[in-house]
Amino acid sequence: MPEPIIQSELPKIDESEITYPGWKVVLAGFFGVMVSVAAVVPYTFGLFIKPLAESFGWNRAATSAGFSIAALTIAATSPCLGFLLDRYEPRRIILPCVVVFSAAYASLALLTSHLLHFYLTFFIIGLVGQGTAYMGYSRAISTWFNRRRGFALSIMLAGSAVGAMVLPVLAQAVITHLGWRFAYVILGGLAFVVGFPLTAVFVRERLGAQQDRHVSTEHGVRVTTALTTLSFWIIAATACLCAISVNGTLAHLSALLTDRGVSTSGAAWSVAIIGATGLIGNLFTGIFLDRFFGPRVWQVMLLMTVLGIVLLSVAYSLAAGLVAAALIGFSMGGEGTIMPYLLGRYFGLKRFSTLYAFTWTTFTIGAAIGPVLVGRAFDTLGSYRPTTIQLLALPALIPCLLMFMLPRYKIQTGGGPVIDIPPEFQPPEIAQ
Repeated sequence: MPEPIIQSELPKIDESEITYPGWKVVLAGFFGVMVSVAAVVPYTFGLFIKPLAESFGWNRAATSAGFSIAALTIAATSPCLGFLLDRYEPRRIILPCVVVFSAAYASLALLTSHLLHFYLTFFIIGLVGQGTAYMGYSRAISTWFNRRRGFALSIMLAGSAVGAMVLPVLAQAVITHLGWRFAYVILGGLAFVVGFPLTAVFVRERLGAQQDRHVSTEHGVRVTTALTTLSFWIIAATACLCAISVNGTLAHLSALLTDRGVSTSGAAWSVAIIGATGLIGNLFTGIFLDRFFGPRVWQVMLLMTVLGIVLLSVAYSLAAGLVAAALIGFSMGGEGTIMPYLLGRYFGLKRFSTLYAFTWTTFTIGAAIGPVLVGRAFDTLGSYRPTTIQLLALPALIPCLLMFMLPRYKIQTGGGPVIDIPPEFQPPEIAQ
């Protein structure tokens, strides 16, 4: 049995230095997330709605249900994946998930006119999807960082924003010139070629982290304890409600704009700009989280989502669509960073992945509801009415009020103040 690593024997390298080994884990997480289910499915799904309708005659509600099936399956399986990630090395879970996800997505090139085929494939994608995305990488990165954790998580999450910039334009170009079947092959292949080798080589938890309570996977609140706190349920409810607004808008953004006279390439650029502004918003969020109280940062982001959706509801030109998409993208960029950051600060890392999974379950439930609601409204009314889109802003507005109820957490930020919270909300030195 190997001797335990003593904290004093570990190399003293500042987290801010480029030579700090934790940044290699962050870089691998960045590229892994860029081609994960979190980037591939939501940001390219809408581009296939019309081609699939032309090929098979599927209506938009039926097609949107594929997205919802994947989202609901992710919601159901996330706690199981979180449980596994809390007990095994992250890459032992991530790598098999990458293989299955990439193979399943590429197999969509073989679609037939049977909707069951389409739904079954997205069910398989949902089974492993979360294992390719934020959850596994977030735990590994959190063991490497304390003072710069917000920024490190934001870099990893920026991979999704870069994917949102690149993948829709790439997919639309392939659909236009080679057809939608070939586009599915390209996207599935990228998930494997980019994500698998980097994860295999670099993603691992920090050795000796157990000696540092700020990053230790041996310290933290039990799941049952966390589930009894108001703080956890406010975070989870915020994730769910925001997902209804954002995913309902995102899944139909391309179709909405083209129905209003915007070209298909213009609509693709509107989706892509979500990634561009999401990248900026994500990085700024990481910086702000290391300096300001996280719930206030999240409230600002949610208000930007509300403004973007309201503007989109009356957008009948490419310019208006781009501005609305930019606002939504900027706010979306910070969402994925804030959620794991707050969970780590309030509840520690011992059961981080399991708690993160539960919040993602609520998020994916919202993500499943949003696109179907908009699809059904379209099929009933025959168009994307402004009032229908405006109603999507309401779920993003409600959490802005809920987050005033979150307590202060104790964190020494980079040059910022120490914020005290009541003892019952502070993670214990050692979880019982």
